[in-house]
Amino acid sequence: MYLSIIPTLLLAFVLQTSQIKFEQLVGTWQLVHFEAMDQLRKSPQYRNANAAMREGLEYKIQNRLENTVYKFVDGDSLKYTDFVRQEIVQRDAKIEINADNVLTIHTGSETKQAKIVEFGDDKMVLEPISKNPGSGKLVFERIK
Repeated sequence: MYLSIIPTLLLAFVLQTSQIKFEQLVGTWQLVHFEAMDQLRKSPQYRNANAAMREGLEYKIQNRLENTVYKFVDGDSLKYTDFVRQEIVQRDAKIEINADNVLTIHTGSETKQAKIVEFGDDKMVLEPISKNPGSGKLVFERIK
């Protein structure tokens, strides 16, 4: 009885550890969840804030989600929105994906990395790699 589940587990492991190709990313992806926002909501500063302050933060969180879009373009390019001093800015970047599914984003002199920890036809989960860990995973859904 237990032996019958082994092929299923092996298949799931192989699919989970397979390298993602850039062509699979091509399309438009919308940020739908960011764990850092959950951490913010659990913080004492948020919980102790008055209703108007929490409402303002929720507006900013929703604005960030609605306006964070990654558009992977054929070749090795990414067009995405970024926030600079609370303003939305359009950015262009070059992309690399290594065998460990680490996405490297080159924007001018700045380089960012994120591990693709989950990937499907319509869902992608990124975990940023930085000197300041703990920002949490970002969940994107394909919209085009």
